[in-house]
Amino acid sequence: MQNLPKFMQAIALESANENFKLVEVELPVPTPADNELLVKVEYVGLNPVDAKLAKKGFPDWQYPHILGLDAVGTVVEAPVGASPGVGERIMWHADLSGQGVLSEYTTIANYAATAVSNSIEPQDAATLPCAGLTAMFALDKMQIKQGDLFFVDGGAGAVGQYAIQLAAKRGAIVYASASKKNHALLQKLGAEMVFDYKEKDFVKHVQQQIGQTQFDAVLDTIGGDNTARNIEMMRFCGRIACLNGLPPLDNNMLFRKAPNISIVALGGAWLTKSLCAQQCMSMCGKSLIEEVQQGDLQTLEVIPVDFNASAITQALHDQLAFKQVGKRVVKVS
Repeated sequence: MQNLPKFMQAIALESANENFKLVEVELPVPTPADNELLVKVEYVGLNPVDAKLAKKGFPDWQYPHILGLDAVGTVVEAPVGASPGVGERIMWHADLSGQGVLSEYTTIANYAATAVSNSIEPQDAATLPCAGLTAMFALDKMQIKQGDLFFVDGGAGAVGQYAIQLAAKRGAIVYASASKKNHALLQKLGAEMVFDYKEKDFVKHVQQQIGQTQFDAVLDTIGGDNTARNIEMMRFCGRIACLNGLPPLDNNMLFRKAPNISIVALGGAWLTKSLCAQQCMSMCGKSLIEEVQQGDLQTLEVIPVDFNASAITQALHDQLAFKQVGKRVVKVS
């Protein structure tokens, strides 16, 4: 690590709890393994999962634990012949069981990283990995195609915004739920119609708006009680992709609807040590970058966050409260 510092600043979690508070720590700059890149981190995109894990922790973590899963940075060390190589800007979604990316330097396997074009602002690229890849994987699992009636529950969230755009590009007729203040944004992104999630009898409201509630597919970004409601709004043998696991579901409803249920979780690519899945994330990341370059995918509004413990702590708590539409992005260097 010639010409590199021996130590770096990082933002870490001392212990997981409901009222978590991050701290600033100084740690040695990591040494990359044979197949790893050493990266100088530029931007980190914060995700709801970061805040949820800060509350609950994770079995494999040792504390203090560096948070953060989505990063954009520049390669400063790489194995001979590796691609991406030294000097290239990359983005990636990291292994949640290991140390995170809220640090000045970090490592990532070269086959899991995606090169970022210089035509894309790095802070915009930082909004892509978790949300964009999740949306893309969900659409692929549900086989969204031309003419599908597709409903995105929680359309104003990061995954929802990317899913609306990607599904509309595939030719699906996209509907979404969101608060009224976000309806215009989602329609601009490609939603045919947006329903107010605060409606007391939501299913009846949807029926009144479009004359039916027989969606071909649903992206369930909320979970909980919404999952059963979403299945009820699907046609027989409809498809649903769930981002927050499955609540207990009534067997009679499942027998009557016979839904095709998918669970979408990027973390499994790392937890199952699937090199194929990790490489797939890199390739899908390349597709997202190309979509942005071609003007076919609009990145999320960036909400800037300073690289200090108190600002990031507040940003994560705000994220759980869904106080602002967009992606909170930390400028590290």
